[in-house]
Amino acid sequence: MTKQHVTELPGDKMRKAIDAFCELKRQWPEKTTGDLLDTVTRKFDLSPLECEFLQRHLNNC
Repeated sequence: MTKQHVTELPGDKMRKAIDAFCELKRQWPEKTTGDLLDTVTRKFDLSPLECEFLQRHLNNC
């Protein structure tokens, strides 16, 4: 289970991950969604459940 910073509210990490994904998608439109999701997953140390959520909701971008 990933640790949450004391000043971080529930959901902040996911919001930041989604924002980062959108920014990467703008910068690198030729990269696949899977590659971008892998980058975001590693950067934000997402749990398997969080990763699965992003895959389900962002896979068609």
